[in-house]
Amino acid sequence: MSIANDIPQLHAQMRQWRQHLHRFPETAFEETQTAKFIADKLASFGLEVHQGLGKTGVVATLSAGNGDKKIALRADMDALFIQEQNSFAHKSCHDGKMHACGHDGHSAMLMGAACYLAEHRNFNGTVYFIFQPAEEGRAGARQMIDDGLFDQFPADCVFGMHNVPGIPPGHFAVKPGAMMASFDCFEIIITGQATHAAMPHLGSDAIVASAQLITALQTIVSRTLNPADPAVVSITQIHAGNTWNALPESVVLRGTFRCFSNAVQKAIADKISRLANAICEGFGLSSEIKFNPENPGYPVTFNAEAETELAIKAAIAVAGNDGVDRQPTPGMGSEDFAFMLQEKPGCYIWIGNGSSENGCLLHNPHYDFNDQILPVGTAYWVKLVETVLC
Repeated sequence: MSIANDIPQLHAQMRQWRQHLHRFPETAFEETQTAKFIADKLASFGLEVHQGLGKTGVVATLSAGNGDKKIALRADMDALFIQEQNSFAHKSCHDGKMHACGHDGHSAMLMGAACYLAEHRNFNGTVYFIFQPAEEGRAGARQMIDDGLFDQFPADCVFGMHNVPGIPPGHFAVKPGAMMASFDCFEIIITGQATHAAMPHLGSDAIVASAQLITALQTIVSRTLNPADPAVVSITQIHAGNTWNALPESVVLRGTFRCFSNAVQKAIADKISRLANAICEGFGLSSEIKFNPENPGYPVTFNAEAETELAIKAAIAVAGNDGVDRQPTPGMGSEDFAFMLQEKPGCYIWIGNGSSENGCLLHNPHYDFNDQILPVGTAYWVKLVETVLC
C-alpha cells in the first residue's frame, strides 16, 4: 500500500473528527452542527467555504497552479434514525439517531484530503469539496443541484466514495456502468366495501384482493423481465383493519423496487399499476397507486468509462493491483450521488470497511466505521486529484 508520508500523520486528527461526528449525529436537512464543524475545519485549512446549498450543504474550494480543470469530490454527512446499541466512548449522544452508514467516516476522509491538499497543493486546477446532506432517502444531492451546485461550482467531473463492510479494509471495488441500483417506493390503496366478517358476501374484501396482488407483484421480476436484467420488488408494509370481526374498507400496501436500467425501472412501475388496477377491478374494488409519495426516487448510479479509469488508476496507486476489484457485483442498494452523475461524468467507488461480523453491517445498530481506513480513503482522494489535475 502506497500512502504519502504526511497522510498517516493526519490519522489521529481524522479519528478525532470522525468520532466527534459519530457522537453527535444529525439526520436529513438538520445537519447544522455537523456542517458548522466541517466548515470551520475547512476554513482553518485556508479553503474558501460556502454554506447553504441543499439547506445544510457545505462546499469548499481550493485552487493551485494555473490550470482550468475542475474536479468535485463528494462526501455525505447525514445520519439515520436508528437507536445505537454500541457501548464505546464515542457512541451517539442523540437518542434514536446514529451514524450507521459511515457518513461520519466519509466526511472525515474528505476533510483529511482537503487538509493535505491545502498544505501541499501538488495539483494544477481547482478542487471542489462537497459535503452533502440528506443522502438517506431525502435526495440531498438533488436539492444541492437544484440550488445551483454546478452553476456556482462548475466541475468538469465528480467523484464519490462509500465504505462497504465485507470488503477487506483499505481495498477498493469499482467498475464502469451501473454500480448501485435505482430506488423507487410505491403505495397502493385498495378500497372496497366494509362489512361484518360473518357476512363477506355483503361487502367487497380488500384484504383478499391485497393478498392476490402481493403474490402477483412477485411475478414482475420472475415472469415479465429479461432474466439478464437484475431487479427486485418487495412489499414492506401492510396496513388494514383494527378489529377481529369486521372486514375493513381499505388496505394500504407499501413497497420498493430496485433495478439497474431506466427501461426496467419504467417497466416495473407500469406493471405494478396494471396489476393493481386489473386485480382490484376483478374483485369489484378500486385502487390508487402512488410512486415515491414521500421521498423522491433515485436513478441508477452509473459510472462513466473515462472517469472510472482515472479512479482505478488512483486506487491502484494507493492499494496496489491486488487491492482493487475491477469487477464487483453492483449493489442493490441505492445512492443519491446518482443525481450528480446525471449532471457530470464521474465515478462512485467502494472502499473496504473490513469484517461485517458482530453486527458491523450498514444500517445496523452495532455498526461503526473502521478508523483504520481513514488514511487509505484520504490517500485515494489525494491521488485522484493529482491524477486528474496533473
